Amino acid sequence: MIELFEKAMPVLIEGFWITLRIGLFAILCASLLGLAAALMRTSEHRAVAGLSFLYSTAFRGTPLLIQLFLLYYGIGTLEFVRNQPVLWWLFSDGARCAILAISLNSGAYMSEAIRGGLQSVPAGQIDAALSCGMTRLQVFRRIRFPLAIRQAFPAYSNELVLAIKGTSLASTIAVMELTGFARRLMSQSYLIVETFIIAGLLYLAINVTLLGCAWLVERSLGIRAQR
Repeated sequence: MIELFEKAMPVLIEGFWITLRIGLFAILCASLLGLAAALMRTSEHRAVAGLSFLYSTAFRGTPLLIQLFLLYYGIGTLEFVRNQPVLWWLFSDGARCAILAISLNSGAYMSEAIRGGLQSVPAGQIDAALSCGMTRLQVFRRIRFPLAIRQAFPAYSNELVLAIKGTSLASTIAVMELTGFARRLMSQSYLIVETFIIAGLLYLAINVTLLGCAWLVERSLGIRAQR
């Protein structure tokens, strides 16, 4: 076991950093996408709200693995995409496709959490702020969004962990991240349990750190004090 640990750790640490980069980039993109989709969903324009609803339904209703395959093996093989430098740059690389797929998938779930938070803000508070002369942007920035994020953050923080775990599927599209390196080591050493225990502990380290950061944010927002 000690020999395996000494052999596996340098390789798995390399995969660890790749997983971390994919996960953090995906979380950032998913957060921005989720906020945009939530605002669209609460829009008074039916077409805008309907478009957000279709996006949320499609990506929450289909498995992330299928979304990865469609982006990398489907869209990435289209001649139109190959002829467009920007699109080809995006879809020709497995890591970038993984970031895109996880962002779209997690963004759909985050949008529902944020939408619920936005709709939980009492209409009376918004009307009172508007009657005091505040613009809608000021109302959103100073009242609606701060109150909404307090309601949405627990569900949002859970999605951060799911996004990191979703990076393990990137190995199915030839991305050598943590799970990919673990599978390679397993095939070389035939020590399946030990190899994946180490890989699991590295995933756990990322998620415990994320949950710790989320706990600090919840504490600063006073969420736990409200429960």
